[in-house]
Amino acid sequence: MKYLIPGILMIATLSASSGSVHAQSNIFLCVDAQGIKEYKNTGDTKGCKKVDLPPLTVSTPPRSSAPAAVNKPQPVTPPDFPKVDGGTQKARDNDRRQILQDELRTEQKKLAELQKIYNNGAPERQGNERNYAKYQERVESMKEELTRTQKNIEALNRELSN
Repeated sequence: MKYLIPGILMIATLSASSGSVHAQSNIFLCVDAQGIKEYKNTGDTKGCKKVDLPPLTVSTPPRSSAPAAVNKPQPVTPPDFPKVDGGTQKARDNDRRQILQDELRTEQKKLAELQKIYNNGAPERQGNERNYAKYQERVESMKEELTRTQKNIEALNRELSN
């Protein structure tokens, strides 16, 4: 079966550019001495049997000169799909906005604390940092944390502006 699917995909790909094509060819299921099954398009070896498959028709939609936005299909909503009234949606939007604002305040506080500790790239050395490499490692991780926090704040501001 592993050879059948790529073959079908290849036929679909080749026919997509040419319009509508009726694709049909012979497919053979071959079983070797170890019992391993293999699909082929020729039955020239022992243990091969022809597989009857339904015809496969591949077609592409006709091209139109109208703009793509006009031809864009509208999503179909099932009739039993749950609907939310305007008041409920507005309340949900307000809750979402409040959550985003709370997250923004938290990230801003975190940024202020990190900037204070970072001290413009020269934080105070700790007692266990006699080795300068350990100090540089901590400074670098602090810088990464500052950058990550700033990006979080930017993302939250973008989300709030939507």
